[in-house]
Amino acid sequence: MKRLAPMLAAAGLVATGVPLLSATQASAAPAAEYTPQKPAWQRCSADQPASYECATIKVPLDYRRPQGRTIDLAISRIKSENPAKRHGAMLLNPGGPGGGGLDLPLMMNELMPKDVRDQYDLIGFDPRGVGASTPITCGLTDAEQNIDRPYKEETFPADVAWASTVADKCREKSGSILPFVTTRNTARDMDAIRAALGEKKISYVGYSYGTYLGAVYTQMFPERSDRFVLDSGVDPQRIWRGMIQVWATEAEPAFKRWTQWTAERSADYGLGDTPDAVSKTFWDLVARADREPIEFEGTKLTGDDIRTARALFFYPSQAAPLVKSLKDAADGKPVRLTEPQRKLLKPADGPASDNGTAVFWSVVCGDTEWPRYPEQYQREAAKDKARYPLYGDFASNIKPCAYWQRPIEPPTAMKTKTNVLTVQNEWDSQTPLVSGQGLHKALKGSRMVLAMGGEGHGVYLADPNSCANATVNSYLTTGELPARDVTCRTAPGAQERRSEIAPQSPQRFPVLGDGRF
Repeated sequence: MKRLAPMLAAAGLVATGVPLLSATQASAAPAAEYTPQKPAWQRCSADQPASYECATIKVPLDYRRPQGRTIDLAISRIKSENPAKRHGAMLLNPGGPGGGGLDLPLMMNELMPKDVRDQYDLIGFDPRGVGASTPITCGLTDAEQNIDRPYKEETFPADVAWASTVADKCREKSGSILPFVTTRNTARDMDAIRAALGEKKISYVGYSYGTYLGAVYTQMFPERSDRFVLDSGVDPQRIWRGMIQVWATEAEPAFKRWTQWTAERSADYGLGDTPDAVSKTFWDLVARADREPIEFEGTKLTGDDIRTARALFFYPSQAAPLVKSLKDAADGKPVRLTEPQRKLLKPADGPASDNGTAVFWSVVCGDTEWPRYPEQYQREAAKDKARYPLYGDFASNIKPCAYWQRPIEPPTAMKTKTNVLTVQNEWDSQTPLVSGQGLHKALKGSRMVLAMGGEGHGVYLADPNSCANATVNSYLTTGELPARDVTCRTAPGAQERRSEIAPQSPQRFPVLGDGRF
């Protein structure tokens, strides 16, 4: 897709105005116990270390019918090299929904400090429906996978048709599996992995969407939850429409911060010497591109395309030079991008199919009820376009969930006290600070480590210089939560980030986009 959004940033999620589930749905039968077979481990591939092992186990498609249809669950591991110090098994999830996690043990094995690493067998898995775990598809075109649809009265009927078409194609291609690709069932799969490994409890590190998955597990299986790190938090009260809408609300303070930062460096960027002047330069550029698209790096960009880059403004030191280059291009000046800037503009290689997108919609539409009437989306998109001009209309516009099958069970209530450590950057574009704070508040007994000044999506090990790493390492080593919440300071803008920790999903974008969740 030749748009600035995929090139510079991805979107976000929220749950306002969500109808209550029906009594029938709320009384959905709980999962029956299921005992999977032991994994038959073997080397994953000849070009990977022999210590990196893979296996496939069978799990029920519907845990209410444990003897019914089964699906494959692909798992991987790298065992602790120090059995005397081994504490247990640690499951890993990179986010999504729709992100595969089979290769996470390889990454974490390289990045974890040795005193932490020695304590765990690292366990990766592709969640149900993803990658090697009975993958699903909706047969979507590239255009149909793009969720960044600006609200305009004249194009809203086309947006409604898109949402309905995506839902119809998903039902046609994967309708027998789709209702069961949910967070609660993936949490049950995690417990099946635990049982297959012969462990009484599991530890866990989950990023982004993986924080919600981990939180759900602690509520469904509290007695089996050991040391849980939930990094870059999804607010359980906002799943899932609210988590898309939070991208819009929190882009506004990030944009304001960017205008201040850029105004202080007006000699370098020439975008304005006050925050208001920088803001005017940007919005004039948007209006100009709407009148006549701007030729930029071989692509014609409209004002709507530029607005979809809302995640860019969480990184002022990277946003300012790119906006300057965009303005230069609009003014007919030669644009010379640095190689790092060019990489930001090039989408990373993505999957050949729509597998990640299919799982994304299955989870966000299947976890909780969405509004059903197009008129509600139209009203809210028009209102939020005015309230949150950068991304409000994109976030609140109609989505395929309006036409999805109703959820088979209600969302998970966060009632049980947990021994969980939540981790958050102050300036996170995909799961903004308010979302991470919501997760911490929802999980009674949890502690939060907040990296003030920290930029980017994914903290622990994703940013090797983060002030949060020491607290996480201590918790994973000792099992002891901090006595109280921890706030530390990380220098923004200069850190080297390892974006691979939280893979981009459902479409893989560069570090600025950081995927969906």
